[in-house]
Amino acid sequence: MHNDKLLAGEDLLLAFDLAPVGLCVSRQRIIQRCNERFATMFGYQPEELAGQSLEILYPSHEEFEHIGRLGLPVMRDTGSYSDDRIMRHRDGHPFWCHVAGRSLDRSDPFACAVWMFEDLSAHRPVAVALTAREREIAQQLVTGKTSKQIARSLEISHRTVEAHRARLMRKLGVASPGEMISRLAGVR
Repeated sequence: MHNDKLLAGEDLLLAFDLAPVGLCVSRQRIIQRCNERFATMFGYQPEELAGQSLEILYPSHEEFEHIGRLGLPVMRDTGSYSDDRIMRHRDGHPFWCHVAGRSLDRSDPFACAVWMFEDLSAHRPVAVALTAREREIAQQLVTGKTSKQIARSLEISHRTVEAHRARLMRKLGVASPGEMISRLAGVR
């Protein structure tokens, strides 16, 4: 019986380490352990990330804080959170990533959470340089949110969101909002 438990534990570690997506365990948004796929997605070795804040994987401090503010209440309500967002490789290049996490304790979601990261850059490349605010707006546009919904979420005016949408359209070289969203979502 003891050997069966030992083998089961080894199988779980093997599944974690060899998963085809990036996996990490965090405590208070500090990486405790991650698999090889997670580390290489961001340009690191797993041991380099242990003990590091997840913040180093974000394009900016503001985006790290913003995602925390968005995710915390959802994780308290449901125990999990997911979205598509732009993250940052060690060399500085941005890439789209699908992120899903689950908390051990809904009353304190960041105390211990397990996260899955999937690199979406193969079918959703970041085609142009975007500001932090443009990345936040792009993240919400691809989910189908309206400018008014985005404004409420970011606590900015509807007109400010519209101005950023117009800049995104110019940067992406598109003629319509639908074309812009298609480009942001990686649809050709």
